[in-house]
Amino acid sequence: MDTAIDLKAVSKHYRALTALQQLNLCVGRGEVLGLLGNNGAGKTTTIKLILGMIQPDGGELSVLGCSPGTPQAQALRLQIGYLPESMHFYDPLSGREVLDYFARLKRVSVDERDRLLDQVGLTGAADRPVATYSKGMRQRLGLAQAFLGRPRLLLLDEPSTGLDPIAALDLLERLRALRREGCTIVISTHQLAGIEQLVDRVAILQQGRLRIHGTLEKLRRRSGLPDRLRLRGHWQPASLQQQLAEWGCRDYRLDGQVLELTTTADNKIPLLRRLLAQEGVEDLALEAPNLERLYRHFSKTPEPFDA
Repeated sequence: MDTAIDLKAVSKHYRALTALQQLNLCVGRGEVLGLLGNNGAGKTTTIKLILGMIQPDGGELSVLGCSPGTPQAQALRLQIGYLPESMHFYDPLSGREVLDYFARLKRVSVDERDRLLDQVGLTGAADRPVATYSKGMRQRLGLAQAFLGRPRLLLLDEPSTGLDPIAALDLLERLRALRREGCTIVISTHQLAGIEQLVDRVAILQQGRLRIHGTLEKLRRRSGLPDRLRLRGHWQPASLQQQLAEWGCRDYRLDGQVLELTTTADNKIPLLRRLLAQEGVEDLALEAPNLERLYRHFSKTPEPFDA
């Protein structure tokens, strides 16, 4: 795998607090990684290490083939876009002036400014002082500055905070476009539903350690969580209860015409065949464990940590 970010046994301490402990994490070029964890798990520390804002107390760290802690890292930072969890601007400046300022910092042409303002929906407010912007507008301006210069690596900390539903959907489309262009993206967020269809892999941190790292399919296999089935039909409760018991299915709920039940991966196909063979089945929905269920499972279940 062509690697964009490589952390090997990285540790970080703040006096008596261990923020990261022997973290091994690899992100491929052009990959989208969801960096997840409870408050204090080490997500922001990991991002600051990648940016070179702080230095590790142990281990090795490589970003786009360079160590963030070396003098050569100045050129590296020009290839990185970053949105912190709390973005602050100089309020008397207009949105257009803010982007002009960041464009000069990143040494890119200000010609990109108007295109980005349009992309984030701020064209009409571009010449207004940032002091008059709502929280969502400030967030969109922060995203615009992160997108400056077509970054090779994009680090986003809670990017959808304050965004309305349409702006959040627009953000996902923009991130998909950047991925197609080869940009590596790391997203730290608690809004799990919003990134489930975007991420290639997920890393869950817990108390500064890596709980699990991999694709959603890997997490599903490791969790052993059942799939959920929802069928609409004309059911006979008494006979249905008997049949489900014969099929070894006791975890179910019947609400009028809607039957909801869970099943293991091994029993899923046989159970579906039996249910669809029943008369009166009108509709079917099958739901594998989603990212929210997986996150909840690995956050609460005492399982071994990934190496």
